Amino acid sequence: MARALYIHWPFCAKKCPYCDFNSHVRDRVDHSAWEGALLADMRAEAAVAGGEALTSIFFGGGTPSLMPPALVARLLREAEQLWGFAPGIEVTLEANPSSVEAANFAALARAGINRVSLGVQSLDEETLRWLGRLHGSEEALKALETAQKHFERVSFDLIYALPRQSPEDWRRQLERALGFGTSHLSLYQLTIEPGTRFATDVRRGVFEPLDDDAAADLYAITQDLTEAAGLPAYETSNHAEPGEESRHNLTYWRYQDYAGIGPGAHGRRGGFATQRHRKPENFLAAIAERRHGIAEQRMLPANEQAAEALLMGLRLAEGVDLAALATRFALAQDDLIDPAALARHAELGLVRTDGSRIVLTRAGQPLLDALLGELVCDRLVAA
Repeated sequence: MARALYIHWPFCAKKCPYCDFNSHVRDRVDHSAWEGALLADMRAEAAVAGGEALTSIFFGGGTPSLMPPALVARLLREAEQLWGFAPGIEVTLEANPSSVEAANFAALARAGINRVSLGVQSLDEETLRWLGRLHGSEEALKALETAQKHFERVSFDLIYALPRQSPEDWRRQLERALGFGTSHLSLYQLTIEPGTRFATDVRRGVFEPLDDDAAADLYAITQDLTEAAGLPAYETSNHAEPGEESRHNLTYWRYQDYAGIGPGAHGRRGGFATQRHRKPENFLAAIAERRHGIAEQRMLPANEQAAEALLMGLRLAEGVDLAALATRFALAQDDLIDPAALARHAELGLVRTDGSRIVLTRAGQPLLDALLGELVCDRLVAA
């Protein structure tokens, strides 16, 4: 069953204009109530998704670095009692690089966090203000330095392909980021998500997103610089030194089981898809009534699981093994990938095959969404 655990902390100090994650701003958070609720949800999940020691835990959000370190420690103790920890377990926490949160890094490390992912987002002061971030660039760099002192592994995020961003600007910023010596970087192109303030701004003509051709040029720069620095892409937007990949996120992309607790958290375990109540108040009410936060749970048919496994796996540089997937879901390989589409895109140099494994090439990766629509067999999606 589940070998990874995701814990969602839904609260933020401010909602960023590009963010469509399940995050909420509240004047007051009752940490004692949330400790009880998250422990109850964890116990309920362990009762049906136990059996194997955890290999990774991920605190996501929201802004988990706003959690009191004592609460983080309490949740980790409970997880270890319920599941057990595999040797060398990876325990990641997402953090904003503010001075207030950086002051908690030592205590978070003592609580059991051994990997931190910092939401730096930009090294440019004006861009940080436009993105609605509460930290400045110098504050972020000080937080990064503090994180590197306290945690075994450190990653940080940057957003690029911003309106009017030039290749020279992105090259300069990425070269600087690579100079900080972290073993992992998450580099995301700005996407305008429905329901965000940026989506409203685009609709009102406040700004225009960078066009696809210009974004593709920045993507190519990203691949060149990270490969040269020894942090090649192992997933569409994630780069790491060999062996420093996020083990937790690889669980998702390799379509392995994971438990998800906390408001809005998703899970996949034993063929079931789970989702918790998104609104914090609704989550707390469900815990009080039923002792778990599940809003929806359903058994996924084999074709839907296989489609999800393909959609996730083809994001990876390692690609997917069709023979292994066919065996796992009791399907024929031709029910997974359209052979004619595969041959056509292989001839175009967008896909390559290695035995039963298929991999998107560097030329194919920027076209991921379009290729998925053509490669994944219609019978699989329509079944």
